[in-house]
Amino acid sequence: MARLIEDAHGWVPGLYRRHLSTGRATLGEMFGGQVEVESAGCWLRTSDGRRFLNVGGYGVFLMGARHPTVVAAVQRQLHTHPTASRLFLEPRVALAAEALLGVCPPGLERVHFSGSGAEAVEAAIKMARTHGRRRLISMENGYHGKTLGALSVTAREVFQAPFRPLLPDVTHVPFGDVTALAAVLAYLGEEACVLAEPVQGEAGVIIPPEGYLRDVAALCRAHGAFFVLDEVQTGLGRLGSWWGADREGVTPDVLLAGKGLSGGVVPVAATIATSQAFGVFDRDPFLHTSTFSGSPLAMAAVTGAIQAITEDDLVRRSAALGDRLLPELDRIVRAHLGDLVSAVRGVGLLIGVEFAEPGVAGELLIELVQHGVIANHSLNAGSVLRLTPPALLTDSDLEFLLDAVDRASASTARCYPAALRGPAHA
Repeated sequence: MARLIEDAHGWVPGLYRRHLSTGRATLGEMFGGQVEVESAGCWLRTSDGRRFLNVGGYGVFLMGARHPTVVAAVQRQLHTHPTASRLFLEPRVALAAEALLGVCPPGLERVHFSGSGAEAVEAAIKMARTHGRRRLISMENGYHGKTLGALSVTAREVFQAPFRPLLPDVTHVPFGDVTALAAVLAYLGEEACVLAEPVQGEAGVIIPPEGYLRDVAALCRAHGAFFVLDEVQTGLGRLGSWWGADREGVTPDVLLAGKGLSGGVVPVAATIATSQAFGVFDRDPFLHTSTFSGSPLAMAAVTGAIQAITEDDLVRRSAALGDRLLPELDRIVRAHLGDLVSAVRGVGLLIGVEFAEPGVAGELLIELVQHGVIANHSLNAGSVLRLTPPALLTDSDLEFLLDAVDRASASTARCYPAALRGPAHA
């Protein structure tokens, strides 16, 4: 039965409880039971008419919501040919691959498109297996998705435990620790496939030592291992460079893209590989397939997204906005919360605020919603509040954000004794 969206606040939670997830409904109630119904640029509107600045979205909205370039491309495709027969060749997927490879590190020449980052990870694992690399090495607290293969390399007990047995022969080593990785590779050698992120987003925006990716790439080459760089969250300008790989001049065997690749409009991800890594997939087009892989509608979003990032200079804007935001956020949260703040860190527009006491991140997240801002928690780090703002923030957007963080931090501070916040607050 059709219902008025304007009245969604009243009936949506009930449908969640009856048909979707009671846990998700409860989580929604923690944030005031808001029901989002419209979005544009950096802002979204809820059914009760409130507007929220969206600096969350888990990294999807680098170009905001409904960017006109992306929307126009998708609309044109929707009204001509949204889904392909899969028998004939189709131009949109070819054009999207060309556009994507045009902004990738040199040496990457083949693309497999999919619907989500986890699917991209699955394709990479299968690709590694075609080369005999069956022993997987991923990083502690890394996040690569929750399908069974991706979950096997997502090093978090709470997500893995209900679904074991997962893939065998998986080793987790500390992120940023080249010595630990070298020791495992010395044993596994050419059987290994290494998965890493340039910055660990879901671990709480963990930044490795400078040169880490170069060292990982060099170790993989030295031992004949397969190197997969997961840039589902960090790629396409989020770090103030097209890719985290570009920051250290590395070309992995496989690069993973997603989130921002959708342009915030149509879900899409990609497994991007060297010709050698792609080898068996290249020869046998039926070895790894998906009905909606390379869907013309999604491919229109990909080409539109890359065009928008390029024309709006969003990579440079991401770097510049990050340089402005990071010190201001650090100043504000420390002014109110003092010693409760462990660290404020970030690269480009991937920013994390870590707290010393459990619960502070969640309370600040709720307070930010009360003050009109949507941020995120970190799935592998409950003590870290994460911000992934659009690179389209205006000066007035920044002022709104910083004012909201100021007021939300002050409200959160009142929940904690002055002694916990340090001498300046006693």
